[in-house]
Amino acid sequence: MLSVFLAAPVFADEPIVENVTISGNSVSVTLSHPDTGWDHYADGWEVLDADGNSLGYRKLHHPHQFEQPFTRSLSGVTIPEGASAVFIRTSCNLHGWSDTLHEVALAR
Repeated sequence: MLSVFLAAPVFADEPIVENVTISGNSVSVTLSHPDTGWDHYADGWEVLDADGNSLGYRKLHHPHQFEQPFTRSLSGVTIPEGASAVFIRTSCNLHGWSDTLHEVALAR
Protein backbone atom coordinates (compact mmCIF):
# COMPACT_ATOMS: atom_id res chain seq x y z
CA MET A 1 0.00 0.00 0.00
CA LEU A 2 1.28 3.45 -0.94
CA SER A 3 0.17 6.54 0.96
CA VAL A 4 1.26 10.01 -0.10
CA PHE A 5 0.63 13.36 1.58
CA LEU A 6 0.65 16.27 -0.81
CA ALA A 7 1.13 20.00 -0.65
CA ALA A 8 0.26 22.26 -3.55
CA PRO A 9 -0.65 25.87 -4.23
CA VAL A 10 -4.24 26.61 -3.29
CA PHE A 11 -6.59 28.47 -5.61
CA ALA A 12 -9.93 29.84 -4.49
CA ASP A 13 -12.54 27.18 -3.91
CA GLU A 14 -10.95 24.30 -5.80
CA PRO A 15 -10.98 20.91 -4.09
CA ILE A 16 -7.67 20.24 -2.35
CA VAL A 17 -6.08 16.77 -2.40
CA GLU A 18 -5.10 16.00 1.20
CA ASN A 19 -4.00 12.38 0.77
CA VAL A 20 -3.83 9.60 -1.83
CA THR A 21 -3.56 5.89 -1.11
CA ILE A 22 -2.97 3.34 -3.87
CA SER A 23 -3.40 -0.36 -3.16
CA GLY A 24 -3.39 -2.71 -6.14
CA ASN A 25 -5.96 -1.35 -8.59
CA SER A 26 -7.74 0.81 -5.98
CA VAL A 27 -7.09 4.53 -5.51
CA SER A 28 -8.43 6.41 -2.47
CA VAL A 29 -8.36 10.20 -2.44
CA THR A 30 -8.99 12.45 0.55
CA LEU A 31 -10.31 15.88 -0.45
CA SER A 32 -11.16 19.08 1.35
CA HIS A 33 -13.37 21.74 -0.18
CA PRO A 34 -15.57 24.51 1.20
CA ASP A 35 -18.79 22.75 0.12
CA THR A 36 -21.81 24.96 0.76
CA GLY A 37 -24.50 22.54 -0.43
CA TRP A 38 -25.86 21.76 -3.88
CA ASP A 39 -24.87 25.20 -5.22
CA HIS A 40 -21.11 24.57 -4.72
CA TYR A 41 -19.43 21.26 -3.94
CA ALA A 42 -16.55 19.01 -5.00
CA ASP A 43 -18.09 16.80 -7.67
CA GLY A 44 -15.27 14.51 -8.81
CA TRP A 45 -11.65 13.54 -9.19
CA GLU A 46 -9.65 11.79 -11.89
CA VAL A 47 -6.46 9.74 -12.04
CA LEU A 48 -4.19 10.66 -14.98
CA ASP A 49 -0.99 9.15 -16.31
CA ALA A 50 2.10 11.25 -17.11
CA ASP A 51 0.77 11.89 -20.65
CA GLY A 52 -2.57 13.20 -19.35
CA ASN A 53 -4.55 10.08 -20.24
CA SER A 54 -7.41 9.26 -17.88
CA LEU A 55 -6.91 6.07 -15.87
CA GLY A 56 -10.14 6.45 -13.93
CA TYR A 57 -12.80 8.93 -12.85
CA ARG A 58 -14.67 9.11 -9.52
CA LYS A 59 -17.94 11.08 -9.67
CA LEU A 60 -19.04 12.60 -6.36
CA HIS A 61 -22.83 12.67 -6.36
CA HIS A 62 -23.60 15.01 -3.48
CA PRO A 63 -22.12 17.76 -1.25
CA HIS A 64 -19.98 16.88 1.77
CA GLN A 65 -20.30 20.15 3.69
CA PHE A 66 -20.57 18.33 7.04
CA GLU A 67 -17.82 15.79 6.29
CA GLN A 68 -14.50 17.57 5.68
CA PRO A 69 -12.07 16.33 4.66
CA PHE A 70 -13.61 13.21 3.13
CA THR A 71 -12.22 10.12 1.38
CA ARG A 72 -13.67 8.24 -1.57
CA SER A 73 -12.19 5.30 -3.46
CA LEU A 74 -12.16 4.05 -7.03
CA SER A 75 -11.35 0.48 -8.00
CA GLY A 76 -10.39 -0.88 -11.40
CA VAL A 77 -7.61 1.64 -12.00
CA THR A 78 -4.85 0.12 -14.12
CA ILE A 79 -1.59 2.00 -13.71
CA PRO A 80 0.75 1.48 -16.68
CA GLU A 81 3.72 -0.81 -16.07
CA GLY A 82 6.85 1.22 -15.38
CA ALA A 83 4.97 4.41 -14.44
CA SER A 84 6.83 6.44 -11.84
CA ALA A 85 3.90 8.72 -10.99
CA VAL A 86 0.20 9.35 -11.51
CA PHE A 87 -1.66 12.63 -11.14
CA ILE A 88 -4.94 13.52 -9.44
CA ARG A 89 -7.12 16.27 -10.90
CA THR A 90 -10.16 17.56 -9.00
CA SER A 91 -13.43 19.20 -9.98
CA CYS A 92 -16.23 21.19 -8.37
CA ASN A 93 -19.67 21.79 -9.82
CA LEU A 94 -19.24 25.58 -9.85
CA HIS A 95 -15.73 26.03 -11.29
CA GLY A 96 -15.22 22.78 -13.22
CA TRP A 97 -11.87 21.02 -13.48
CA SER A 98 -8.91 22.41 -11.59
CA ASP A 99 -5.77 23.34 -13.53
CA THR A 100 -3.72 21.97 -10.62
CA LEU A 101 -2.43 18.40 -10.96
CA HIS A 102 -1.38 16.63 -7.77
CA GLU A 103 1.54 14.31 -8.45
CA VAL A 104 1.64 10.97 -6.65
CA ALA A 105 5.06 9.30 -6.87
CA LEU A 106 4.87 5.53 -7.17
CA ALA A 107 7.27 3.20 -5.37
CA ARG A 108 8.02 0.47 -7.89
